[in-house]
Amino acid sequence: MKRRDFIEKTAAASALLALPGTLLSFASPNIKKLTILHTNDVHSHIDPFPATDPKNPNMGGVSRRAALVESIRKENKNVLLLDAGDIFQGTPYFNYYGGELEFKLMSMLNYDLATMGNHDFDNGIDGFYAQLPNANFEFVSANYDFRNTVLDTIVKPYKIFRKDGIKIGVFGLGVELEGLVDKRNYKETKYLDPVEAAQDMTRILKSDEKCDLIICLSHLGYKYKDDQEKICDLKLAGKTKDIDLIIGGHTHTFLDKPTIVKNSEGKDVLVNQVGCYGINLGRIDFYFENDKQKSSSGRTIIV
Repeated sequence: MKRRDFIEKTAAASALLALPGTLLSFASPNIKKLTILHTNDVHSHIDPFPATDPKNPNMGGVSRRAALVESIRKENKNVLLLDAGDIFQGTPYFNYYGGELEFKLMSMLNYDLATMGNHDFDNGIDGFYAQLPNANFEFVSANYDFRNTVLDTIVKPYKIFRKDGIKIGVFGLGVELEGLVDKRNYKETKYLDPVEAAQDMTRILKSDEKCDLIICLSHLGYKYKDDQEKICDLKLAGKTKDIDLIIGGHTHTFLDKPTIVKNSEGKDVLVNQVGCYGINLGRIDFYFENDKQKSSSGRTIIV
């Protein structure tokens, strides 16, 4: 099957999702398109699953993801490729190379930005730091206070991209490390309340930086049935304002299309997550008119 045919066939699972504002006529020459591609919880899965795998036969693999990303970039000039954490841990590649291979391959795919998951601390904060020269992309986290660690000033709260006159602010949020990660691995890293951190970020990105689109790269988890108090992406969306898209991780949640959640002002937020192990690639297309009204469509592409 040709690559274009494959992508078009996977679009059968897509749904059009309108963000606040008028649904736009995509044929208008005044409309600018931004494509967000994303992964999460790849967990060092470099190779595709074997054909004999009982759950994910012949699925995934970095080379296939690279082919899909390349194809999409050829057809769309404004593309961001993002990752929501847990890049490390899950196959012998990590045990042997310590994250070097993962970062080098992501750099070859030209990832634009990532946030940190709990397993990215599995070789310790010093082990993560040691591999950063292999990453030609940055990491963001707004609720990990890295003062008094080697990551101080290196992992920043947010990053701003500009694509064809569109200003995009992306910030990161991480899950609480206590109880998940050995204290010796994250050392003096302090966990800050993610809702408060998100409110600070949206104020800066919306009011101060005047961003047209705000994205949260979250490793908080999609939702928790057994812990109603624990913060998750769905709760984060409802408790905050001015976030347009939450790209999630941690819970390995497979979504065919983004979930729409009303924020604290009753406006729509897209929440998406594409499972784990590089089996899927998420895609969200945003459309901007001259007055910066926006609409979107989203789907999951099988790798």
